[in-house]
Amino acid sequence: MPIKMRSRKSLKFLPLVTAGLLVSFASQVPAQSNAVTFSKDIAPILQENCQTCHRPGQMGPMALISYDQVRPWAPVIKARVITREMPPWHLDKTVGIQDYNNDVSLSDEQINTISQWVDAGAPQGNPEDLPLAIEWPSDEVWRMAEVYGREPDLIIRSDPWTQSAQGQDQWWTPIVETGLSKDRWVTGMEVRPTMEGRPVTHHAVVYLQQEEEAGDFTPVVDVPGQGSYLTEFAVGKIGDVFRENTGKLMKAGSRIAFDNHYHSVGEEITAQTELAIWFHEEDYVPKYRVYSQALGVIQSMQTLDIPPGKITTHHAYIPLTTQARLENYQPHMHIRGKAMSMEAILPNGQVKMLSHVDNFNFNWHVNYVYADDSAPVLPAGTVLHITAWHDNSVENPFNPDPSQWVGWGQRSYDEMYHAHVNITYLTNEDYQQIIDDRRSGGGGND
Repeated sequence: MPIKMRSRKSLKFLPLVTAGLLVSFASQVPAQSNAVTFSKDIAPILQENCQTCHRPGQMGPMALISYDQVRPWAPVIKARVITREMPPWHLDKTVGIQDYNNDVSLSDEQINTISQWVDAGAPQGNPEDLPLAIEWPSDEVWRMAEVYGREPDLIIRSDPWTQSAQGQDQWWTPIVETGLSKDRWVTGMEVRPTMEGRPVTHHAVVYLQQEEEAGDFTPVVDVPGQGSYLTEFAVGKIGDVFRENTGKLMKAGSRIAFDNHYHSVGEEITAQTELAIWFHEEDYVPKYRVYSQALGVIQSMQTLDIPPGKITTHHAYIPLTTQARLENYQPHMHIRGKAMSMEAILPNGQVKMLSHVDNFNFNWHVNYVYADDSAPVLPAGTVLHITAWHDNSVENPFNPDPSQWVGWGQRSYDEMYHAHVNITYLTNEDYQQIIDDRRSGGGGND
């Protein structure tokens, strides 16, 4: 099983979210020609990694565009980047695959630059050194439209839900017809709440309901009563892009089942969720169908048991009956979630660590998308091993009540664990070709 372990920096943007009181400096160290300054060194880093969400109208709690906006937050920014809490990329960098299409983590050099700047008193420097300001789009744009060079081919909206100003969390699960009169293959998807509904939308899971042909070896219905997991909205996930010659199948007469989790924020708000779909060309049929699975969800529902004050470990084992390529890794737990790993137990007994999130944060549901030449390619008979750690102790700062015995449940105060993984099942010939190509290219391990 070839796995490439090199790193590659992506220029995709994700936010640097901070919390705490505003802190200002009493003085500012004069900038030297070779000194680290905001204009010359820090502003480009913020543009590349923070301003997507740290700008007006976005989810970041403050704007990080101008010097005057950034300077009061400098000490907090340093603390967050040194601990690698921000930008949100919570993978353990010492084990497993390190080559991803959407890696937004800062390099050691960038972290050192920010640290030096703060330690020097956060000097502004020469404003003429500033990079050109980015003309950010308005909030009502589909981010994936830039990937495909066009607006979505189909937008499906959930029925509206009005969340009361006060009260407990609610789950709104409407089923909406896709309106498709013929089968279509999906190349990309994006989910978002409406602008009005974002304050009350905790997350939104989207399922596909359709009649499947008898004899399909793949379990395409993985949530009874809902359908097959399709995609979701959660902070930290932008959308899904499927690799060349692959896609998801949406059949004529199919339906979308929304599972919207809403919470009250002190005012009555009406919300909807929108699913945008980009199709392959009409009548195009890719070679491979991508299947989305929630690995470990059944075991989690059946066995999750977290005593008061304890750190627990739970395991799930999922066999692959056919050789396959894993396209991504997206761990999901709730506020007591601590860490999650995905390993491959090969037919010969060898164990390969694929990805390990050692600092899970429920506020960020990051989807780690493997690069083309690092996506795990696994033989039939492989067993995927999901290990989940939960912290129900007083040491967990997010724990609402360490005296409670916790089991599986949909509320954020309950718990669960599973990994959202897109799987492409390969022919014997293509599996072997990928193995041979990676070996000849010197990439990865067998």
